Amino acid sequence: MDAQIKEQVDQGTMLPLMEEFYTIQGEGFHTGTAAYFIRVGGCDVGCHWCDVKESWNPDTHPPTDIKSIVDHAASYSNTIVITGGEPLTWNMQPLTSALKDRNLQVHIETSGAYPLTGTWDWICLSPKKIKMPLPEIYKEAHELKVIVYNKHDLAFAKAESQKVSSNCQLFLQPEWSVQEKMIPLITDFVMENPEWRVSLQTHKYLNIP
Repeated sequence: MDAQIKEQVDQGTMLPLMEEFYTIQGEGFHTGTAAYFIRVGGCDVGCHWCDVKESWNPDTHPPTDIKSIVDHAASYSNTIVITGGEPLTWNMQPLTSALKDRNLQVHIETSGAYPLTGTWDWICLSPKKIKMPLPEIYKEAHELKVIVYNKHDLAFAKAESQKVSSNCQLFLQPEWSVQEKMIPLITDFVMENPEWRVSLQTHKYLNIP
């Protein structure tokens, strides 16, 4: 990467774009709604069960001018979801400002492991034990989505829920490879703790991106 491009990436006017696609939101609060997804490369959180490990290395994804990203997004949907990888690896302010200039609703899916940049209509915080969220993001989160890989993640979820605002929507989502084992634990937990809701990766059942 030459110095000029690297500077633009560091500033957030170019981003390592892995993929962009229009689909149905499959998880969490907005399940079932249409949205345009922008998947940004780069993540060092390193979840062993991650289903997009190809997003981790930003060098394998082309630095892309945010103007072209915004133009594509605006032609498809009013709701734009920025995901990764870990999008907060990069400065999200230039991208979100450009999207907001087009009167678009801008959402993020993040582990919260890096400083919160950007202007957001919806923040889905999905904390990971191996690299915890920074303290300041908890009160900004509209949605807390905890991935449940084992029963200990239920205790982790409960502890994390004490850090978010009272208006934050709470979701437990079984990790795909172990969902048959985890769903009974999750359903029992939600019935005992009705402030929580179940999230499933419905896009995988629908066989869509």
